[in-house]
Amino acid sequence: MVRAHTAAAGTLCVRAHGERTWGFKGRTLSRRADDHRWLRVVSSPLDKEPGITWDGTACADTLLPRSVPRPRVHDLLEWTDRTHRYRAELSEHLPRPSLQSGGPVLTRDLDLPDTWWADLRAALTVTATVPTRRQAGRMRTSWMDRHFHRLLGIPTVLVTSFTTGHGDLHAGNLLGPPLVIIDWEGWSRMPTGFDAGLFHAYSLRRPATAARIRAAFPDVFGTPERRVGELVALAQLLQVSEPGGHPELTPHLARRAEQLTGVPVPLPPAPAT
Repeated sequence: MVRAHTAAAGTLCVRAHGERTWGFKGRTLSRRADDHRWLRVVSSPLDKEPGITWDGTACADTLLPRSVPRPRVHDLLEWTDRTHRYRAELSEHLPRPSLQSGGPVLTRDLDLPDTWWADLRAALTVTATVPTRRQAGRMRTSWMDRHFHRLLGIPTVLVTSFTTGHGDLHAGNLLGPPLVIIDWEGWSRMPTGFDAGLFHAYSLRRPATAARIRAAFPDVFGTPERRVGELVALAQLLQVSEPGGHPELTPHLARRAEQLTGVPVPLPPAPAT
């Protein structure tokens, strides 16, 4: 990946410098490029279909209205070697950090003005209007049919409303103020309310911020129909917890799910130490 990033910088005629930022399991590598650019390289084995995340950032840049605040994509590059395909995305560099670094689970309360929350709501409302056939596997009813009972202890809930959303909304992918939303690689069709439900789920360890999220999206958290999106978000994070992911968040996820369904969550056994 380091060699691939260096090669991409040379081909795109930019100077990569500064700290390297690695993505999940080393699948992506990003670094500052020149003064005002950000170079991200993503890889995928040739024997595996790359999925919707492969071109999600560029598709979002092309298809989402400019009123949705996000970094601009300036150039793209794709190539393969004997075992992997690579994609380089040269984007606008944002000099401000995200609201949180080090992981998606919120570790401190967010002190943000009302205008920021209004802008976030407006951005998600506009995103919801964008037509797309993109849909991640975990957003499909077939995933819910297989996993809802195992993860939440309830039968599959009928999803009556799908919309377009970001798909990975948490403090690490948000800047502000002013609001900027980053990491659009997984945007797709999803149950209505999923984005707000995921942001809320990642914030459950900070009750004041979780309450602020509920206040910002009363239509999501105030109606049973829209709470389906929140249940999908909770189920997905509970699936992450099965192999030991986010152990500090797991009891909060279980408690919130039981609040919504009235059914205790069948939590997996704690990993051996």
